[in-house]
Amino acid sequence: MNRRYFGTDGVRGATNTEPMTAETVLRLAMAAGQFFAPTVTRHRPTAVIGKDTRLSGYMLEPAMVAGFTSIGVDVVLVGPMPTPAVAMLTRSLRADLGVMLSASHNTHEDNGIKLFGPDGRKMTDENEARIEELMARPAQLAEPARLGRARRLDDARGRYIEIAKATFPKGLRLDGLKLVVDCAHGASYALAPRILFELGADVIPIGVEPDGFNINMDCGATAPEEMCRAVVEHGAHAGIALDGDGDRLAMADETGVLVDGDCILALIAASWQDDGRLGAGGVVGTGMSNLGLERYLSGRGLTLVRASIGDRYVLEAMRDGGYNLGGEQSGHIIMSEHATTGDGILAALQVLAVLLRSDRPFSRIARPYSPFPQVLRNVRCSAAGVLDAPAVEGAIREGESRLDGAGRILVRASGTEPLIRVMVEGEDAVVINAVADRIVETVSRIAGAPKRITA
Repeated sequence: MNRRYFGTDGVRGATNTEPMTAETVLRLAMAAGQFFAPTVTRHRPTAVIGKDTRLSGYMLEPAMVAGFTSIGVDVVLVGPMPTPAVAMLTRSLRADLGVMLSASHNTHEDNGIKLFGPDGRKMTDENEARIEELMARPAQLAEPARLGRARRLDDARGRYIEIAKATFPKGLRLDGLKLVVDCAHGASYALAPRILFELGADVIPIGVEPDGFNINMDCGATAPEEMCRAVVEHGAHAGIALDGDGDRLAMADETGVLVDGDCILALIAASWQDDGRLGAGGVVGTGMSNLGLERYLSGRGLTLVRASIGDRYVLEAMRDGGYNLGGEQSGHIIMSEHATTGDGILAALQVLAVLLRSDRPFSRIARPYSPFPQVLRNVRCSAAGVLDAPAVEGAIREGESRLDGAGRILVRASGTEPLIRVMVEGEDAVVINAVADRIVETVSRIAGAPKRITA
C-alpha cells in the first residue's frame, strides 16, 4: 500500500518541510475530522489534541485546531501529555478521535502526528489511506454558525495520574525505594516523578527541564547513559528512562546496568503468569525480539508471537489472538488491560511491583534469561529499490548460510526515518558482526550512502 504521508507510526518529518508544515497539518486535520464525523449522529464531533515539549508544537497545535474547527469539529486541548495519556483521555472523554503531536524519540527538529480512534487505538493502514484520499479533495467547510469550538482541559494531568496509580497492585507502595526517573525533557516531565512520589518513592528526577529544544537530547530511553550513571551516583534501587512522548521505557538495575524491553516483557509475563493474569498463554513480540526471550518463555510453557515491527501491529496481533501483553525490544510495552498503546510509566510500575515482591536487588531478577548476541546497524538512505536489489538479496542469503540455522537476519526500511535497518542475531558474536558488516556494506554501495550509523 503506497501512502504519501503516513508511515508505521503516523505522520513524521522535519519541521517546516513536507509533510510537517502548518498547511499540510491543517489539511490533515480537516480530512481526519471528515473521516470520523459521519459516524457521529447524536452530538457534535470532538477531537482531543495533546503534544510533547517540542517548540514546533506551538505551530502545529493551532494548525490542527484551525483544521478541525473549520469543518465543525470541537477540540479539547490537553497540552503536554504522554502519548498513552492522550489515547486514554480520548476514550475517557468519549471523543471521536485523538491526536498526539510528537516525533517520539526523535530530536526537536522533527515532529509528528499520531491519530487515535474513539476507542483510543491507533489508526489502521486502511483508515490512514482513506484519510490521505480525503486530503486530496476540497474540504467540506462548516457554515459560520456551525464552526467548532476549542477549550482546554485543566485537569488532564490529574486524570492520568489517578489512572496510572490505579494500575499499581493494591496493597503495595514504593516506600523505601529510591528511584531515578529520566523524562527526556519530554511529555512526561511533570507526570512521572509525581506518580512515583505519590506512590511513596524517593524520586531523583532528571530530564525534567524542557526548553523546546532539548527533548531526547542525550537523555531518555534512547540515550539512557545519564540515567544509568545517576542510579549509581545516588545509590538508587533502580532507574527509569522514558522517551519524548512517554510510550517507551528503558530501566537500569542498582549497578547502573541497562534493562531493555525484552527483559521488561519477560519480567511482566512471568509475574502475570504466576498471578493467573496472562492471557492466551503467551505474549506478542516482533521480529526484533531476542531469541533468548523466546526460549525463556517457551521454558515456562508460553508462546512468543512475532508481529510486524511497530507497536500498533503488536496491538493488532494481541487483539487477534486474545493476548493481553506485548511489546518491543525498544521498550514499547503494551498491557491491554490498562492501555491501548505502549506506556512507559505503567510498564515501569509493573516491573517495580515485581521488584518489591521479590525482596531482592534488581540486578538479581532483571535478566531472567541469557540473550543471544544481536547486532543492529542503520544505513541512512532511501529504501527505494535497495531492498529488492539482487546484490542485497544475495548478501542476506550469504549471511543466512553462515548462520547455518543458528540465528536470524532482519533487513527492513524504517517507517519513521530515511533508514534501512539491519539486525543480525546468533550464537557467535564474531560471525554475526561479520554478517552484519557485509550486508551494511552492500546496502550502502547500492544506495550510494557514504556512511553507516551503528544503532
